[in-house]
Amino acid sequence: MAQQEIEVILIRQLASYLAMPMVIVNPVGTLIFYNEPAEELLAMRFEETGEMPEDEWVDALMLTDEHGMPIAREALPLVIALHERRPAHRRMWGQGRDGVRRYVEVTAFPLVGQAGRALGAVAIFWEVKHA
Repeated sequence: MAQQEIEVILIRQLASYLAMPMVIVNPVGTLIFYNEPAEELLAMRFEETGEMPEDEWVDALMLTDEHGMPIAREALPLVIALHERRPAHRRMWGQGRDGVRRYVEVTAFPLVGQAGRALGAVAIFWEVKHA
């Protein structure tokens, strides 16, 4: 694992204490951490997968809109937060490695450090029980 900025270390620490599923990506889109609640949602443990490049995690989640159509990468909240450096929100269907489809709301925001340093982005997920 590469040396991380203090802000990234702190958000990772915060995520590890929260009950909300959270995912953190670095400035190039590599998934660098997801917490235990996200492990349940994604049906994969971070200890087993480790870091994943953007192409890999986007494909692994099998994200679709409410009509079952794949969502374009550039329309995903986490990708928007990372590449456009602005917050984004969306409801979507996702499928974890367990094959279970879940309807989730995703809110993502860019991580911007002191002096405007781009540090990556964070996504927070909520499972929607009544789609």
